[in-house]
Amino acid sequence: MVILAAGCVLWRRAAVTDQIELALVHRPKWADWSHPKGKLKHGETFADAAIREVREETGMTCALGPALPTARYLAEGIPKEVRYWAAEATGGVFLPSKEVDRMLWLSPIAAQGRLTHERDRDLVPLLLGALRPAGEGP
Repeated sequence: MVILAAGCVLWRRAAVTDQIELALVHRPKWADWSHPKGKLKHGETFADAAIREVREETGMTCALGPALPTARYLAEGIPKEVRYWAAEATGGVFLPSKEVDRMLWLSPIAAQGRLTHERDRDLVPLLLGALRPAGEGP
């Protein structure tokens, strides 16, 4: 058995600085900061699950962009596969819930420092690379 999940590295451009900001969610059950993600429902595609999870956990609508690397790890001893996308926030309002009690918009550097798991931190530079226009340097 493998747990199938999907999520997004959700981003937006800050209104004042035009710099990229990333949305991180705090899950009180696990006391961690992560990218929005969750398990697939029966018959749901990975992409549909990623969009749904962003909406459920952040209140944001989003437009999926490039696929990011899939994370594979053990969750409570069970193999888990999480497919990620870069996703631009297109609107919405965060409302705390039992599952996610806080959300922050942070610069990529601040987000890397806040993310609990290394596998989530690794997605930040990959997102920035995916958003960089072709031909631009590092």
